Amino acid sequence: MKFTDLDLRELLDMGPRGGVIRFAGERVILMDAVALGLLRRELIDTIGLAGARGVMMRFGFAHGWRAAETLKRAFPWDSAREWQLAGGRLHMLSGHVVFEPVPHHDGRDAPFAEGIWRDSYEAQQHLHHVGLSDEPVCWSLTGFASGYLSAANGREIYCRETRCVAKGDPHCELVGMPREAWGDELADELALYSERCLQASLRTVTLAIEKAERTLKARRRELASMADDDEVAPGIIARSEAMRRVVDLARRVAAVDATALVTGESGVGKERIAQLIHQESPRRAEPFVAVNCGAVSETLLESELFGHARGSFTGAHTDRAGLFEGAHGGTLFLDEVGELTPAMQVKLLRVLQEREIRRVGETRARSVDVRVVAATHRNLADEVAAGRFRQDLYYRLRVVEVLIPALRHRKDDVLPLARTSLDRHARRFGRELKGFTPEAADQLLRYDWPGNVRELENATERAAVLADRDRVELRDLPEEVRSTAAPVALPSGAVKPLRDIEREYILASLARNAGNQSRTAHQLGIGTATLYRKLREYDRENRS
Repeated sequence: MKFTDLDLRELLDMGPRGGVIRFAGERVILMDAVALGLLRRELIDTIGLAGARGVMMRFGFAHGWRAAETLKRAFPWDSAREWQLAGGRLHMLSGHVVFEPVPHHDGRDAPFAEGIWRDSYEAQQHLHHVGLSDEPVCWSLTGFASGYLSAANGREIYCRETRCVAKGDPHCELVGMPREAWGDELADELALYSERCLQASLRTVTLAIEKAERTLKARRRELASMADDDEVAPGIIARSEAMRRVVDLARRVAAVDATALVTGESGVGKERIAQLIHQESPRRAEPFVAVNCGAVSETLLESELFGHARGSFTGAHTDRAGLFEGAHGGTLFLDEVGELTPAMQVKLLRVLQEREIRRVGETRARSVDVRVVAATHRNLADEVAAGRFRQDLYYRLRVVEVLIPALRHRKDDVLPLARTSLDRHARRFGRELKGFTPEAADQLLRYDWPGNVRELENATERAAVLADRDRVELRDLPEEVRSTAAPVALPSGAVKPLRDIEREYILASLARNAGNQSRTAHQLGIGTATLYRKLREYDRENRS
């Protein structure tokens, strides 16, 4: 018998009145996938992400090992290879996932085992109950594959998910190799497959709790060092009155289930405010799903948002739910909505009006219960006037507008944001940093931050890497921040000759660039020879 000969009608045996159901001769039960999703969320909430992952991977491993033994006894296989390949077929027939082989066109050596998973029930349930993930989440499916392959090959074979729908990939993908081929790459995961997995999971949870306690202690120290209660909401620092008004408005918007438009320059923190609206709303227990409309082509974006039916376009091998369905009950954040094409604007407007979507390639409508929060750095009123954005969609999105001011217009937030960011990066790099020197702090306040909070984050991360003392110095900041020249201070009531002002400004600029004459001349817009000549004149005047 070949693995392709496995047929669900022959494997499944159930009486007309139910009670006992057998699959490949072994008793099984029918279980609602949503119930498994709820169990997953309960495990994560109770023992943490690492603990839940360990329990579910070990469960999957035992399930896979048992399935391999059952199939070996139940069927007369043509060869051991057919039995080994039957695991993927069994996974499909039992409704866990749709398995496809990985095509190879480049002549590279294929791994011991690999495959593409589509319609993974585990990824779908994680998205629905937990939300988007930074890491692959098909834990029990990966464990099943590892257990089955290990039993069928008589040696330790471990699988790792390299792509996952739950973290935004188009499909899930699996690679399996013998233990020795992985080297140290699986060191953190091997404990999850051991016979004492539960103890290992509990140890992982214990370590996670201890780490969380250390983080909380550091957070308390951080909060104690910030005056005037700068953190007005989780993850949002606001000392300026302008930013506090933004947070207050966002909280009032969250209380009602209306569409909101978050505007402001790139890097001001629009997604953070959108997350606050979700977290403070009655939808907080449901998913928060984000998508950057400007980063996806129109064709792919339609499928990403609304889903698609099998065969609707090349590569659509299975039915697939879109982000609107993934965010059902929760919030969908449409970042850079101003980049939508006219055709996509029409389709989005229809969804907002009708509260239903149609998957690409389908004719039937599906109801969705989703709150939309959109964001853009563009002035949509100007885009409407220019004919590039639909006026009706603009008003539909802009039930309430939350405008976040640029960082240069809320200077009071610069140092609290910089200190918080520096502390976070210092802990990540294992550095002991107490803050900024007065000169560095003064320069942070002088700079205009055209990249806003995102640029400030990058600057403090760089400083955390380069600082070789317990405080960040001026030299540790990026060049563009350092090169902002300080204004020349004049005595009260005195007016200096223009030549003296020029001299002080040139010398201040040279000092700001640590004596680098080429850089100073470039910034002043004069030639290096001109700068050198002026410096010689100043030197002669000092000696005379």
